[in-house]
Amino acid sequence: MITRRHFTTLSATALIATALPVRAVTPMHVLSSPGCGCCHAWADLARARGYAVTVEELTDPEAQKSARGIPLNLASCHTIEADGYVFEGHVPFEALETVLKDRPDITGLAVPGMPMGSPGMGDDPSARYDVIAFGGDAGTGTVYYRAGTAQPFDT
Repeated sequence: MITRRHFTTLSATALIATALPVRAVTPMHVLSSPGCGCCHAWADLARARGYAVTVEELTDPEAQKSARGIPLNLASCHTIEADGYVFEGHVPFEALETVLKDRPDITGLAVPGMPMGSPGMGDDPSARYDVIAFGGDAGTGTVYYRAGTAQPFDT
């Protein structure tokens, strides 16, 4: 028989479990460019958000990125693997977390190059740059998120 105490405990546990952010249970593996400080800065920001992050240096960046389905025109300095998705470069966490929550049929997201103000590159929330979805329904690339705008998901 479930008592009021058991019901309250079970309800609280269920509430806490559903309130946990995606990041609390999502490990990330970052493949960084050798000696690149901004790759490690991005990884540190991910850790500060609660992700379990491991970092490994890229040994053959072009081949390793191609093997993960990243179009070379979308390449950046580091590649993140998380929960079946690939995130290339300085992807803002709001966009990354939306993908992990909504599970769209894409390979991943990319921020080509190294835009100033992006996470790990100065962390300026007003910095403007596009985040590109690629693979699956996104094909070779489509704008998924416009950083630094009032409505970043309105593309």
